[in-house]
Amino acid sequence: MINKIETHILTLSCKDQIGIVAKISSMLAKFKCNIVESKQFTDTLNGNFFIRQSFTLFDQKKLADLTSNLVALSSELNAEFLLSEIENKMSTILLVSKFDHCLNDLLFRVRNKSLSLNIKAIISNHNVAEEIAKFSNIPFYYLPVEKENKIEQEKEIKKIIYENEVQLIVLARYMQVLSENFTNEFEGKIINIHHSFLPSFKGAKPYHQAFERGVKVIGATAHYVTKDLDEGPIIEQDTQEVDHEMMPNDLVSIGRDIESRVLYRALKAHSERRVFLNGKRTIVFKGHRKVG
Repeated sequence: MINKIETHILTLSCKDQIGIVAKISSMLAKFKCNIVESKQFTDTLNGNFFIRQSFTLFDQKKLADLTSNLVALSSELNAEFLLSEIENKMSTILLVSKFDHCLNDLLFRVRNKSLSLNIKAIISNHNVAEEIAKFSNIPFYYLPVEKENKIEQEKEIKKIIYENEVQLIVLARYMQVLSENFTNEFEGKIINIHHSFLPSFKGAKPYHQAFERGVKVIGATAHYVTKDLDEGPIIEQDTQEVDHEMMPNDLVSIGRDIESRVLYRALKAHSERRVFLNGKRTIVFKGHRKVG
């Protein structure tokens, strides 16, 4: 007898039509599955339908038959679906430059099992993160980037990705622009974090620029990476009020904290299959499942 609350996640998306939920629920009932969480959404502007269900499959011997039935149903609905085990950790690489606050936060979240990722490698164009990688017993790759070797270094990153069967690429304050070919190849698999001042405060020292302008709110945005720099579908955002008593270094400190928690929430949602791409936007089903 399985004592786990959830064993599998099912996600499905298609054009909205009558009876989708009933068909899925009936199928899961047929295989004696107990649905633990179910969330759905229909975008009335474009007619797209999205659903995520987590459930317990008590008889694992029925998994192959359940999968075959879902394949047939998805064909009938002209839908895309994914069935995954709830405990499968998403194979991930972390790219970072000089600022390591997001990197440290993510590694801590993985250690305390609040984030279900399998960190395969840490890649950096600086060597400041090498000690962190050693402490966490994670392979570290130092790939310095210059104008002349940018394409070659991207090839090295791709090699690491394919050798480790990486499912998620995280730009944890990686201060290099990825090529269009790279972003197209891994569309929907690259998540970036940046301060929310863009495009108002581009370039170096955005928090100092914000200080000079006397901003009253600072924030951060986590999004999927596309060929359009910092304009990919948004997954998570957060802000915090600031005031005239705060100096630039205060804003930097607050900003780093916001960046860390926003990136964490985005990766948690993505790794738990709670995020659906919907054109230039995302559908994010909130949830608070404890990993492990």
